[in-house]
Amino acid sequence: MSWINLGEVAYIVERMPGADQARHVIQDLRHQLTLDLSSEIRVLEAARIKARYRMAYADAFAVATAIAHPAVLLTGDPEILEGDPDWPTEDLRS
Repeated sequence: MSWINLGEVAYIVERMPGADQARHVIQDLRHQLTLDLSSEIRVLEAARIKARYRMAYADAFAVATAIAHPAVLLTGDPEILEGDPDWPTEDLRS
């Protein structure tokens, strides 16, 4: 998971349950995941994906990170799932 996407988790959790819960969730995720610090290569790959597909820039980071680490991106986001069929994704909508 990229740090960009972990930031998304942080703000979403802080909006709903609050800052204390966000700190707990982030702490737990930091121990369970390998977090990708966005390099120049990852930033440019995310930009390339964003330029070609209709999706949020942070979603492009998620895709670029999954491709770079060969990992499956678990998502229910239709913008990601309707992108390149070669992207390593698993649909969580069902």
